[in-house]
Amino acid sequence: MDKVSGKLTVFFEEPFWVGIFERIAKGKLSVCKVTFGTEPKNYEVYNFILKNYYPLRFSPAIAADVKETAPNPKRIQHKIRKQIQNTRIGTKSQQALKLQQEKLKTEHRIMNRKQQETEKNDSLN
Repeated sequence: MDKVSGKLTVFFEEPFWVGIFERIAKGKLSVCKVTFGTEPKNYEVYNFILKNYYPLRFSPAIAADVKETAPNPKRIQHKIRKQIQNTRIGTKSQQALKLQQEKLKTEHRIMNRKQQETEKNDSLN
């Protein structure tokens, strides 16, 4: 799956405010320059993007180096912590004993439920 990213930079270039749209798709950069005139407000820029982005005429695409953003370190720690909790620590024999214990536990629960149901039925009759 290809990654597409876009960027808008607004700056003052004598005597007008100018916006530079940058679009990186498939590792290629294309640009478009827009003149705003007076200083645009945030909502004016947003409305401009919504209404006029698709008709913009971008330059021919050139090869560009795409920088990978570094992931958030706290998010990485969170993922690592989850993976460690999911993995079981111990020998295979310990893991087998744990599985046996869990199986017996579920069997006892089933037996207890059946016993309670029969006692409930006996007390009603």
